[in-house]
Formats: sequence, C-alpha cells, structure tokens
Amino acid sequence: MDSVVKEDLHSQSLFPPFESDMGVERSKQMKQQMGESGDECEGVNPSLEVNSMVQITLDKGNQVSGIIRWLGYLPHTKHKMAGVELDEDKGVTAGEWLGKYYFHCAPKRGIFVKLQSCQPDVRFQCSRSCDLSLVEYREQDDVPHIPLSFPPLRNEEAVHILRGRMKGIQGHCNSCYMDAALFSLFSCTSVLDSMLFTPFPLCDRNVQNILRDEIVNPLRKNGFVMARSVMHLREQLTEKGQCSSFTNAEKDPEEFLNLIMHQVLGIEPLLRLQSGAQKEQDCYCYQIFMDKQEDLVVPDVQQLVEHSFLSSDLKLVEIPSCFIIQMPRFGKEYKMFSKIIPSLELDITDLLLDSPRECCICSDVATWECSKCFKDKIFSPTGLKQFCSTCSKQVHSHYRRKTHKPTRLHVPEEFRRRSSRGSQDVPREKMELFAVLCIETSHYVSFVKYGPENEHWMFFDSMADRHGGENGFNIPTVTLCPEVAKYLDLPLAMLALEQPRDMDGVAKRLFCDAYMYMYQSKKMALYK
Repeated sequence: MDSVVKEDLHSQSLFPPFESDMGVERSKQMKQQMGESGDECEGVNPSLEVNSMVQITLDKGNQVSGIIRWLGYLPHTKHKMAGVELDEDKGVTAGEWLGKYYFHCAPKRGIFVKLQSCQPDVRFQCSRSCDLSLVEYREQDDVPHIPLSFPPLRNEEAVHILRGRMKGIQGHCNSCYMDAALFSLFSCTSVLDSMLFTPFPLCDRNVQNILRDEIVNPLRKNGFVMARSVMHLREQLTEKGQCSSFTNAEKDPEEFLNLIMHQVLGIEPLLRLQSGAQKEQDCYCYQIFMDKQEDLVVPDVQQLVEHSFLSSDLKLVEIPSCFIIQMPRFGKEYKMFSKIIPSLELDITDLLLDSPRECCICSDVATWECSKCFKDKIFSPTGLKQFCSTCSKQVHSHYRRKTHKPTRLHVPEEFRRRSSRGSQDVPREKMELFAVLCIETSHYVSFVKYGPENEHWMFFDSMADRHGGENGFNIPTVTLCPEVAKYLDLPLAMLALEQPRDMDGVAKRLFCDAYMYMYQSKKMALYK
C-alpha cells in the first residue's frame, strides 16, 4: 500500500511530537516550502477538502472509497496528508497516528494517505463519457441546486416524473433508511413542507436549505436525487448530531426523523399525548407497544393503534397533521404479526381527548367508555367501546359484564348544547395513509400512495440495481404496483391464507414487511 502512511517501530523515536495547531507563520513557511519544491501541488485535485468523497488506488490496482475527515501535515512529512474514513473495513486505524487522534471513525475504517493519491469519487461524478445508457444520470448537474419550490407530485404527473430506473433517491453506503423516509415524506405530499420553509426557533438554515434545494425540489422537478446530495445532508447531520456514523452506518428511520425534526430543525412535535391524569408527552413518531393478542391473526393498523392506546391509557390531545406509527416488534428482527393490513383511513375520533364521541350501539352522544368491553368478543373487533347512559346500563346488566368499570367521558359544553337541540351527529376525524416504510433483511424500501384509488401505489427502492462492481453506483428505481389493490379487497380469511411467496409483484413486502405507517390530515396541515 504505497500511498498509505505506515507506522513502524522506529517512527516514535525518530519524529518529535506533532502539534496539530501549527502557528500561522510556521504553516505559511511550510506551505511556501512545499510550493517551491512542487510537491504540494503536483497531482492534487484543487476541489478536494474536508468532507469530500474520494477514491484511492492502493497496491495492485485495488481501489477503496471514503470521505476526507482531516487535512494537514503529519510529523516531518513534506506532502500534505489526508485522513480518510473508508466505506468498508479496509483501513488500518480509527483515526489515530502515533498515539494521537486526528479524526475519529470505526476501527479499521481509517487511513492516512498523501492528498495527491486522492481523487474525487467517480460514482458521484456525472461524466458524459460514461458508457451508461442511463441518460437521466448523465444529464444531472454536478451540484443539483434548484432555488424554485415545486409542489408534491400527484396522479399522472407523479407517474410521468417518478416512474422508471434512475428515479427517486440514489442510495449509497447504507443510506436506504434515509432514502426511503425522504421519498415517503416529500414525493407525493406536502404535509411536512413546513420543514422546508419555516424558520423555527432552533432551525439550522443550512440543513433546511440542503433538504429543500438539493433533495426535495430536484425530486419533485426531475424525479431524481443524486447520492452526493443525500451525503451532503448526512455530513451535516453527523456534525449536528454529534454522531460520527451517520455517513456510513445503518440507522433506523425514526432515529433520523427525530434528529432532523427535533435537534436540527427544531419543529414542533407532531404528536401530543396524554396518559390518564399525567403530564402531556410530545413526540415525533409513535411506537406501538402491545401484548400478543391471540384473536388478532391478521390485524389492520386501526386495530393495532386502538389496542396500543387502550393498553397504555393514551389519548391524543389534539388532531395531528402527520401521524407516523411504528409497528410492534419483538426486538429488532422478529415481527409480531406475519401480515398487517394497511388501513387506508385511520379513524382517530375515539382516540381524542375530550372530544365528542358516539355510542357504539345507538349512535347517540357517548358519556361512558369501557376498556373491558373493547376486548369482549361479542362486540366488533374494531372501535373503542363507548356508550350513552342508557346503553351502558343495558350492556353492563349482563352477568359477564357486571364487573366492568366504565369511566365517564367528558362531553364538551358546546356539543352538549348542540345535542340538546336535536343535532346529535358526532363528527368523525379521519386521517389518510400516504406512505409505508418496509424492512427486509436490514434494507428499507417504501410504498407511496400517489392517487385516490386503491391501485394508485408506487414502490421505491434506492438500491434496486447496480451499475459496475465495487466501484460502480446504485440505480434507484420506482415502479407502479397496482397489484396491492387486489389484496386490499380480499376478505380477511382469504388474505390470512395467502402465502407470501405466492403474492403478486411486490405486494408481499407491503403486507408482510411493514415497519412504519405514515398518515396525514389535510385539514390540519393547513394550520401546522
């Protein structure tokens, strides 16, 4: 490895300790000497700097790629050096040289090389001499900066712009968790567009600009985002999140969303929850926790949310504009349910705190709620069980339900007056599903609903294919998957019997590998 600086047993005694903070005059003298000797500038690409993505040719022509984490001079070296964090475990250090750390990375991920040995990573260069047949990739600008704002894509426009190979967000170096989340949140909905424009009190405007101008706008305008744009965002999150692994390690979508929404942009929490008489809790994603339910073989999202809220005694303090729900799991690998049915609408009426509710028997205004009745098999498998005073007395007169202890509901005074005038229809608050993140063998993909019909689904994989070998690049792909509608329309008993391997197209992944569901309230999105 001719270009890699190697430590040897004698170097400790031969070289004096190196002070990284060289004085200005010493630095100038060294640069002048290097410039006069020609060694400093020879073969060095002037565009390379800290956080540049580079490739390095080692012995026997082997190439490695990584990110420059440090630039400077090591003790008694006449060449300017680069400390590089590699994409793979092919290095020799964790950022340490002669007992001193110049940068930090995982063990065997770091190397020190002459800067002139580094070249820009060709996977992120859009050379027109490339032998690809992918015209879209060749025609992208080096730095896709689109200052104008573009609305989300819907219906035929979404199909025209997003469908195809080299479409969506290009994956690179374990970025699928971020690619799938960004594509889901911004391609076909504007529910969280406030992240792109609003100057929140803690907002990092640099990250906001990158998110808006280098990712969301190119996605909505051209249907394609280069991996380098996402890497630019990942580098910023690494710096802001004080975590050195955001540029190369696998993460979970909720970790990314919590970091960028809470710590970096500082947007208001998406959810406000209250458990009993306890203090309100704020969060951005809701994780479903529940015991194994023997009667839930193939549940839908509505059932899972209701069971989780009831078991934790939770209520929504207000209607959220965006409701991001993580599915229940035993640990990170094991799925609690082999299939989950996507609820295209999520009725949150009975999950709201101090909101008018409807008697589940006579449809009058409900004044009592019973958690034990929710699990009673004589009632329907969905919907929390609340009753008016008359129906509550009748239901709980049965000997099997005499031990139940219903709790009184609060009926808003305005609605109580309205009810006394004979207008008793309880308004239903529903949210619509707009995206689903799925995971299989540590790889995240997403399904996005781009239109109103059941068959209006598209499937996105940021690493669906690859061009070239180790030094090639990933080809993101967006495909339509109308076959999803076939399984949404199946009776529950037939869907339960469907073997995943026999399901058409990519429908199996939506029903069997769901990790996170995303719902929106278009009404509330106007205000938040």
